Amino acid sequence: MRDLNRLLNPKSIAVIGGGVWGRSVIAQCQKIGFKGPIFPVHPSAQTLAGLSAFQDISDLPMAPDAVFIGVNRHATIDCLGKLSAMGAGGAVCFASGFLEAQNETEDGEALQEALLQAAGEMPFIGPNCYGFVNYLEGAALWPDQHGGVRVNSGVAILTQSSNIAINITMQQRGLPIAYAVTVGNQAQIGMSEIGLALLRDARVTALGLHIEGVGDLRAFEALAAEARRLGKGIIALKVGRSLQAQAATLSHTASLAGNAAAGDALLARLGIGQVRSLPELVETLVLLNQIGPLTSHHIASLSCSGGEASLIADTALDYDVVFPPLDGQQLSGLRAALGPMVSLANPLDYHTYIWGDEARMTAAFAAILSGDVALACVIVDFPRSDLCDPSAWYCVIAAARAAAKTSGKPVVLLGSFPENIPEALALDLSGGAVVALRGLPEALCAIAVAAFIGRRHLPHLPPPLVLGAPPRRIQLISEAQAKQDLAKFGVLIPTGALVDSAATVEREAAGLGFPVVLKTMGLAHKSEANAVHLNLGNLKEVQRALSEMPQGSFLIENMVQGAVVELLLGVVRDPAHGFLLTLAAGGVLTELLEDSASLLLPVTAQDVEHALDSLKVNKILRGFRGRPSGNRAAVIAAVLALQDYVLAHKDQIEEVEINPLIVTPNAAIAADALIRIGQLDDRDSDSNFAARSCVGGDY
Repeated sequence: MRDLNRLLNPKSIAVIGGGVWGRSVIAQCQKIGFKGPIFPVHPSAQTLAGLSAFQDISDLPMAPDAVFIGVNRHATIDCLGKLSAMGAGGAVCFASGFLEAQNETEDGEALQEALLQAAGEMPFIGPNCYGFVNYLEGAALWPDQHGGVRVNSGVAILTQSSNIAINITMQQRGLPIAYAVTVGNQAQIGMSEIGLALLRDARVTALGLHIEGVGDLRAFEALAAEARRLGKGIIALKVGRSLQAQAATLSHTASLAGNAAAGDALLARLGIGQVRSLPELVETLVLLNQIGPLTSHHIASLSCSGGEASLIADTALDYDVVFPPLDGQQLSGLRAALGPMVSLANPLDYHTYIWGDEARMTAAFAAILSGDVALACVIVDFPRSDLCDPSAWYCVIAAARAAAKTSGKPVVLLGSFPENIPEALALDLSGGAVVALRGLPEALCAIAVAAFIGRRHLPHLPPPLVLGAPPRRIQLISEAQAKQDLAKFGVLIPTGALVDSAATVEREAAGLGFPVVLKTMGLAHKSEANAVHLNLGNLKEVQRALSEMPQGSFLIENMVQGAVVELLLGVVRDPAHGFLLTLAAGGVLTELLEDSASLLLPVTAQDVEHALDSLKVNKILRGFRGRPSGNRAAVIAAVLALQDYVLAHKDQIEEVEINPLIVTPNAAIAADALIRIGQLDDRDSDSNFAARSCVGGDY
């Protein structure tokens, strides 16, 4: 791994290129208070931003630690070569038109390769990026304005979008930012490598990511493992869920956004908290910076309004937080502080009887914190200071501080409107056990994510993701063959036979016993072609079905009886994340309910258990309203058997689907199966897979 310390914490800076961008870099370094030498390089200018300029890189008096290269893409390559040869610490490549623009410029890929060759072992960030601001050391290799100030500690922000980074630095929510770094198209140094360097800075408290695509999965896994080791949280805002966003990503960053479900599964697997908006990202970072990961998602809420209590309770339904009932100690403490007129509950409307009485407010806040909660939210919107006098609200701050000190648990001052928590108040609270958060949805999201990270920071580390060579020449193998292949790995299938004549069907039906299922093979859509007949109870029904069905080869099987629920099990190869496992309501309910859970392989039995618990049909699986329950152990065994099959053929599998998996009180049986396989190259024609008879599609 490259040493990025000189680049990210420079003692000397060079700026190559004049114009607005180069001058702005110098101005931003001066504005933020960079103490080291700044060397402008320009072939014709005598001075740049008030500093004497050097005509060529070779004229510099020393090898600079960090260099901002603000010239065109062809000149950038030449500059990188010279800097690498003289032993510079690293560079930011501002120019665009490399691999990220391959669709617009035919030479983008070739120029990026030349860029890498020129740099050699010298690290560089970009190209096509703004660079970074180090607010700890006062270094700004940044060609634009930014809204940050010098700090002694804080969070690191790492984005694939320069404009997003600018916007985050402009926040007025009291978030101390230690580093703001943009990565561009990550030609040499990926986001994970930079993230590792930032997390290992003891002054960095948490890491926020804006992700358009994850390139190196192994590096990303290493980043998550290091965060876990250091006890620091990582929060990600991953875009690319919509088709529009995916298209923008491909043209903007040369990254593959990948399947949205797979991206979500990856972040969850690695213990990385996920948010959906920039305000959620900032609020979560505020909480993690000041409090760190939470021990649980059990929380309490206090407000002097029943409306606010109801509102936070309703809002919380969308987030993984719990308001546990008050226990005896909480009840007695609250009753003593609030008197007999207040109805006690969590969330709590403590009314205004004690407003302004700091001692009783402290007692009430401390009492609710005495229970099984990780923190307490005190909903308080401060009056606007230009029209009102907010001094009467200061009692809330004092009581929150005292209660946090007494209980040893944090308190969140929660403004229902973001603008009703002044930035000055948030900054005044920073460093203590009372933290200011803004907006009910954003704050509850922050709490839920901090609790998730706290739970995932347990010693358990997930095994590395399964990756395989991407196949080509995709083929669909027959349902009959698919079932046989899966059965070899432990998937239960109905007893049956593949036969080539109607007469043989009748003989096999008699031997199997009734009822049976009869299917014609080799058809793309069996149901639409009347090629599937279920629950045939006798030989006459079999004969009638044969007379109505398309002719060909037939699959005849025992009809699975006693179904409790039907599930779908599927695995697809995701180019960006490996193999994505989906568990969902199956059969006719698959598209109707849109009830699914996604995991990345490999998975454990516990992972599958948790995924099943998240499904709506889990209630049916467990036995709904006195009905029999399905065999969950058999479902888990089927999933693990499916996984074994995929792992054994990871360089060939494109997709496997069992739908439905019929779950009975005693078993879980694959009633239908689809497998799509591929060959790595033309020489694979002799392989086991290719040698099999592929009779065509079965769906």
